Amino acid sequence: MKIPYSLLRRHNAAASPSRDNPAAPGSGTWNRRHVLDAQLCFSRSVKERLTKIRLELRGQRRTIPCAGSVRRPSFFQPFRHSPTMPATSPPRAWAEIDLGAIRHNLNVVKQAAKGEYYMPVVKAGAYGHGLEQVCRTLDSEGIAFFGVANVGEARRISQAGCRTRPYILGPAFPEEREEIVLNGWRSFISTMEEAAHYNSLARLYGKTLPIHLSVDTGMGRGGFLPDQLEELLSRLVELDSLHLEGLGAHLPCADEDREITLRQISRFEQMAARIREKLPLKYCHLANSAASLDYEIPSNNMCRPGLVLYGFSPIPSPWAAQLKPAMALFSRLTVVRTLPEGHGISYGGTFVTDHPTRVATVGIGYADGYLRSLAHKGARVMVDGVSCPLLGRVTMDQIMVDVSRAPHAEPGMTAEIMGPHIPVTELAEKAGTISWEIFTGIGPRVPRHYTH
Repeated sequence: MKIPYSLLRRHNAAASPSRDNPAAPGSGTWNRRHVLDAQLCFSRSVKERLTKIRLELRGQRRTIPCAGSVRRPSFFQPFRHSPTMPATSPPRAWAEIDLGAIRHNLNVVKQAAKGEYYMPVVKAGAYGHGLEQVCRTLDSEGIAFFGVANVGEARRISQAGCRTRPYILGPAFPEEREEIVLNGWRSFISTMEEAAHYNSLARLYGKTLPIHLSVDTGMGRGGFLPDQLEELLSRLVELDSLHLEGLGAHLPCADEDREITLRQISRFEQMAARIREKLPLKYCHLANSAASLDYEIPSNNMCRPGLVLYGFSPIPSPWAAQLKPAMALFSRLTVVRTLPEGHGISYGGTFVTDHPTRVATVGIGYADGYLRSLAHKGARVMVDGVSCPLLGRVTMDQIMVDVSRAPHAEPGMTAEIMGPHIPVTELAEKAGTISWEIFTGIGPRVPRHYTH
């Protein structure tokens, strides 16, 4: 800190020997203590001046004492709610999740597939339903694994206290594999490089790591191809810290093209048979939601239910009627008013009223997961038991709907966005997408409320 010359002169004079100050050291000489004292004095002086200026600008003229005895002015006091004011605001949009429905749907899959093992797919926050809550619900249902997308999701399941092991369906990065080995999690292996790395890590920690091979029967996303099997099997024998536990693949067209799916099933059966000639397999898993409900796969003994777990079948099936949707999405009306003929609504003016229209603003938008592509597609919400069409474009935080046929609509009233009257499949069809995207797109600012 640079000390002004005038302050040094004053301090130097005070430090010089005199009749009034005979004990002062050394005839104007400065030692370390004097320099520190001068710095402190100057620093305190500057702080007091700056504080006084700030207070004067705020219209509060007063002298501030030294630091430590300062009392904060009123504008620094923390805000306190009055007894009549709620501590938190009610949500503008929220989701209600029935965990009992998810448990029920798993039992429907067990009846339909009659498999030996099950791996509920809970990636992407259990399809937006809440990862930890869903896993805790299913943890005692006698399942083999929880299917997740990455190490982060696997870690969350373990931290939630679940006993069921996570199974990482996607490839792990090299820096993530050590955590997988140490925790005994399962992971698909798609390349020999992965297998060799896992083997070296398992040997380092004195473990034998169970692994699952991913084979590519037509998905094209990863896995060993049929002509790589012989080399794979010969090299696996040399990796003595790995134990081949399972084989899996994915069906990309089970809900769309039966002919392609049957060819893939045949290819998988051939690959499974070739592997079993040399190594035993405890788990063989190919069946996703659609295949679990509608296909016979002889070697498949573990099913991976995904969408069906949350209450919707991806294909027409007699089992679909037994499923229970687990999620409903709601919002509230924030403004209700009548707009005159010729009045534009929302961005771009793409909707203009052709008669006086009673319009309600609803507190949900594309930032919450209500897709912008729903505009001008016949999308609707339910208000007071009445279907109310969406007007104009979806905005970030709000939408506008026609409540002319709901005469009792008023601010604060609940609007069903998705639920018993508006299934997720309807929203997906109108938005030109799939139910998976609707579920997983419901944003984090939409609180989830759970029932059992």
